Amino acid sequence: MINDEYFLAALRLAAGNDPIPGHVSAAAREAYDLRVPGAVTADPAERPVARAERGENGSHSVRFVAAGLTFDLEVTVGDGLIDVTGQVFPNPGEGAHVDVRTPHLTLTRRLADTGEFAVTGLPPGWLSVVCHRPGHAPVQTRWVRIRP
Repeated sequence: MINDEYFLAALRLAAGNDPIPGHVSAAAREAYDLRVPGAVTADPAERPVARAERGENGSHSVRFVAAGLTFDLEVTVGDGLIDVTGQVFPNPGEGAHVDVRTPHLTLTRRLADTGEFAVTGLPPGWLSVVCHRPGHAPVQTRWVRIRP
């Protein structure tokens, strides 16, 4: 993972050689805006063998783990849109919520007592989930690309 200082230094070095095309600068700013300052990034992890990676309804399951939290996500594509159901465990506690993010849309959901949440009608493309817990750094999944 690149930290902010290295990223900015690389941009400054590159700018000294050739002008950076406007679309490249715009894309870099958009990517930079997607970060969650101070967040811990959860890495993909293996799911128990008893659960299939792909469901019969075209769903896709993935697990992420970091900072004592596990994210189980099931993504279903239907009618060109994405539905996400998930569970964060152990339950992150009172006041915790998740942001289900795409590059252009963020939907916030409170977690049920079981740590479950759901979001429907997202556009296909890149997706990340961030869990916010009072008194702790946010934990975010890596960005995954979901195609119809």
